[in-house]
Amino acid sequence: MTQSRDHARSYYRATANAVVERPSLGADLTADVCVIGGGFTGVNTAIELAQRGLSVILLEARRIGWGASGRNGGQLIRGIGHDVAGFAKYVGEEGVRYLERAGIDSVALVGERIIEHGIDCDLCWGFCELANTPAQFAAFNGEQEHLAALGYAHETRLVGPLDIQQVVGSTVYAGGLVDMGSGHLHPLNLVLGEAKVAESLGVQIFEHTEVVELIHGDTVKVRCAAGTVRAANLVLACNAHLEELEPRLSGKVLPAGSYIIATEPLSPALARQLIPQNLALCDQKVGLDYYRLSADRRLLFGGACHYSGRDPVDIAAYMRPKMLKVFPQLATTAIEFQWGGKIGITANRFPQVGRLKQYPNVFYAQGYSGHGLNVTHWCARLLAEGIHAGTSPGLDIFSQVPHMTFPGGKALRSPLLALGMLWYRLRELMH
Repeated sequence: MTQSRDHARSYYRATANAVVERPSLGADLTADVCVIGGGFTGVNTAIELAQRGLSVILLEARRIGWGASGRNGGQLIRGIGHDVAGFAKYVGEEGVRYLERAGIDSVALVGERIIEHGIDCDLCWGFCELANTPAQFAAFNGEQEHLAALGYAHETRLVGPLDIQQVVGSTVYAGGLVDMGSGHLHPLNLVLGEAKVAESLGVQIFEHTEVVELIHGDTVKVRCAAGTVRAANLVLACNAHLEELEPRLSGKVLPAGSYIIATEPLSPALARQLIPQNLALCDQKVGLDYYRLSADRRLLFGGACHYSGRDPVDIAAYMRPKMLKVFPQLATTAIEFQWGGKIGITANRFPQVGRLKQYPNVFYAQGYSGHGLNVTHWCARLLAEGIHAGTSPGLDIFSQVPHMTFPGGKALRSPLLALGMLWYRLRELMH
């Protein structure tokens, strides 16, 4: 994947609403808060802070939505990315209930932001979780009951193996769980629309502005090539692209490659055959497949998490066999777009949100492990609460979950994780 300064050559870029060129920082400025990173986390933290009356400067090294926010699968799915019940020993039963609710309420928050500001990003409701095995399908019963116990307001329904063609035109699944409170959208248009909202609230956004150095103190000085920002508080929203800017955080998130292909537009009949109800779909494998139809009836098919640090030379050649395994009816269909991106993976698959112990005026959120679309928006609200009010109960709960640093330093992190993933895959094959 290219490390160009511009957006990846994706279907999203080709269909983006007006992409605004913003200036780079060329002066010494001050603000209440400096945000580094122009993806969902950074842009939405800026919105939330500006709504609370704080002045905000946002610095983006490349373009708004350049990273995972503008390249991802566009699946808006409930949940924080892990079975949060496992964290009860850190956050207590109340904390677990909060995290489960946050996994649901965060989706509603994204929906509200889109509707409130009239953001044009192809939002469609409806998602189906697919079972690869009968055991996985049986487990959906428990998931459905749990949602009902949480007071989940949206329709959910189990789809057995005999009826699976109602939701997906494929023979490889053992059933599904439909959830009408999750859905899909055009992620780049969402983050571009949100950046406009931030600017309308007074946020100053600078693109092509890489941060060279952080100088900590009662106020943080953020040094860039042609200017500086002084701020009372700093938010690090760089996720998989933090690199060595803040060493206390960089070893806790591993960048993993994820890839998507987009077909040529399909005929209405073929699109209906593949995904009759226009749902977002995702299976249960470790290196999962996720796919959906775009607004112009292309199949967007993604998956294949890579930890080697090396991207496939030809993403389409790599992904196409995976797509054909699910949809052999696309054997003669052209692939018109192929792209990849880095997602931030944590060791426990739970996002890292909080403030630095050494510098309590430095806040961060990262490591969404593939569940970023909704969780970024929720974390943005918690960060803004913590900065504005000095405290945020939600931020405290997230902060209580401990996070290990990946062992082995920069050189060994990826191979070790690749080994771990291999173990999970082997375990998957044996069950």
